[in-house]
Amino acid sequence: MKITEISGDKAVVRSSDHNHTVDLSLLKDKQPEVGDYILAHGDLAINKLPEDEALKILEMIKELPNDDH
Repeated sequence: MKITEISGDKAVVRSSDHNHTVDLSLLKDKQPEVGDYILAHGDLAINKLPEDEALKILEMIKELPNDDH
């Protein structure tokens, strides 16, 4: 998921064609910024990812046999 907006401890992230709001509280030491990629579970951001790793993951998700992503 790519961060598109940050307000305090909350961020709007883009995943495929959906926007989600996630809590950034666990990532304060990693200082996420707009444009960064994160790994989230539910509405909680759990890790900041390097762009190349995030793009590889997104590509693998696209290849899964499921029309919901």
